[in-house]
Amino acid sequence: MAAAAASKKAAGDAPAPTGAGATPTLEDVIGRALPAVVRVETSGSQGSGFFITGDTLLTNAHVVGSNTTVSLRRPDGTMLIGRVDVSAPDLDIAIVRTSGPDAGQATLTMGSGARARPGQEVVALGSPLGLQNTVTRGIVSAVRDMGPLTLVQTDAAINPGNSGGPLLDRSGQVIGITTLGVKPSEAQGLSFAIAIEHAQALLAGKRSTDPKSTPLSTLNQAMSGRSAGPVTASGGDRGARAYEEVLAAQSQRANALDEQWRAFKRICYQGRIAETPTHEWFAIWNPSAMQGTVPQGCTSAFGEIRRAADDIRDAVVAAGEAARQADIYPGLRRDLLRRYRLEYPGWDK
Repeated sequence: MAAAAASKKAAGDAPAPTGAGATPTLEDVIGRALPAVVRVETSGSQGSGFFITGDTLLTNAHVVGSNTTVSLRRPDGTMLIGRVDVSAPDLDIAIVRTSGPDAGQATLTMGSGARARPGQEVVALGSPLGLQNTVTRGIVSAVRDMGPLTLVQTDAAINPGNSGGPLLDRSGQVIGITTLGVKPSEAQGLSFAIAIEHAQALLAGKRSTDPKSTPLSTLNQAMSGRSAGPVTASGGDRGARAYEEVLAAQSQRANALDEQWRAFKRICYQGRIAETPTHEWFAIWNPSAMQGTVPQGCTSAFGEIRRAADDIRDAVVAAGEAARQADIYPGLRRDLLRRYRLEYPGWDK
């Protein structure tokens, strides 16, 4: 009996097999992946990204925002500059390239998110709340097709700063790009990643077909009327609510100004107005858009409209800056501007 027990103990203490057919340990998978993951920094946001070749990495479109270049912080603290080569907000994917391939750069291999199975183990890597080289672990909760999007739902903890990082399967392959999660105050363990197949298509030059949609808006629409609250890409719930309240108020003012503008144009304005987004009076900020004339007797009415428009613009711009400082991600800010019909490319000019 003692000999048998000793034999059993010795077998249990033996190291795991390390041959070609052995499954790598979780520690090995993470150890090989972490050097490929970087922190992505801009003046208005931060997130994560990961290299797939020596000079190409993937992240979220809402992380890079409207920036053409971003700063990349490697795990060892060294910095490099990345150029935003492609940004697809409807997929929330951005392709970033560095100035040249680094032969020593660790990279990750892309697998399949669409073929992920509920219950399989996954890990998320990134820089939540600025804490670089952070690993969280969970399972695939579901694979959801929402219109043209395939999303991998997971209970792995995803926090602000994880956005753009890789979601890995047990073999270390990327099955998704982490993008957003339901507010912790509303639900626990409900996070999403964009299936990596969308990035593969984008890398192959296949562009998206629905520029007005985003994963955020798609999920909010799918979850409307359910118990879970809105999905957010950041943890600034209070800042997001404050931003939305300002936009709601300015949207009412903008709609009222529409009526005043139509009366002005009918009575006073002579000539053509170039097409402008959402509200035609946006044209007053673009000298080339108002191609007609304002008669001398109507300058006072036009000045009144201009002052009201400037007040709306100043309020929207100030709210946008406050939202940026509160770390409300650009993707969420864009969605809210669209929702309240206040999207205009010249707000920040």
